[in-house]
Amino acid sequence: MLTRSRFLVISLLVAAAALSGCAKRPATATAASAPPPGAPATTMAPTPAPPPPAPAPAPAAAPAPRPAPRDFAENPNVKDVFFDFDKYDIRPGDAKALDSSAEWLKQNRGELVLVEGHCDERGTPEYNLALGERRAKAAMNYLVAQGVEANRITIISYGKERPQCTEKSEACWEKNRRAHFLTKPR
Repeated sequence: MLTRSRFLVISLLVAAAALSGCAKRPATATAASAPPPGAPATTMAPTPAPPPPAPAPAPAAAPAPRPAPRDFAENPNVKDVFFDFDKYDIRPGDAKALDSSAEWLKQNRGELVLVEGHCDERGTPEYNLALGERRAKAAMNYLVAQGVEANRITIISYGKERPQCTEKSEACWEKNRRAHFLTKPR
């Protein structure tokens, strides 16, 4: 049986050996040397040639030019939809108007559509341009969900720059918060 003093000495020796171990030396790279004179030269396998570059992709066809807004005209078959203040959600009553417009557009596939997003005069021009775009996109997405082809629809935002009404009242501002639709033959 080990006595307490022997146990203490052995424990100290084991701890000292563990702590005093030498650190590993990092491996050093050895430089390649030339073979001694008269030694047979070894040949290395040739390095494979890199694969030929992939052929350049064919240039993509340019997208169709965006129709100019001045080419579009009013169409009584496609009705405006209106939005709440600072919103771009399609309201239930306006969804019915969009349903009717979508039906007409599906029956008249030769017509292109321009969706204009408009806002009232409150807010900065930048904010209203962004909000007008979201309103136009919401109306476009609704029409697409009803079966109107997306490639027939162009959107534009006028923000607060083209008001329908210029009075400073809530009744007037309600008229300006809209998505306005224009059409033209293809």
